[in-house]
Amino acid sequence: MAIKKIVENAVQAKSEIEELTRQGYTHDDIYIFAHDKKRSDDITDALDTEKVGMKEQGFLDSMKNMFTSRGDELRSKMEAAGLTKEEAADAERELDHGKLVLIVNK
Repeated sequence: MAIKKIVENAVQAKSEIEELTRQGYTHDDIYIFAHDKKRSDDITDALDTEKVGMKEQGFLDSMKNMFTSRGDELRSKMEAAGLTKEEAADAERELDHGKLVLIVNK
């Protein structure tokens, strides 16, 4: 079962990640999402968390995301990281407000 956390910024994300690693999760178990792709990539790289890729999504979904809107891509990736369709839609609305979404899934 995936854990979803909503944070305001990268500082709060870092704090949450530190707490999660103390609880036994690894950086490979943690995904960070932001609505802006560059912001998402920068935070993922800075905090050394995992990216949702073909391993999680599969080849066809990864290819499909190249031709969809950012919102559709984010919901698809959050589902691949372990959220239900409804949870991913709720999380994407939080991203619309500039927040970050952390998903933890072993």
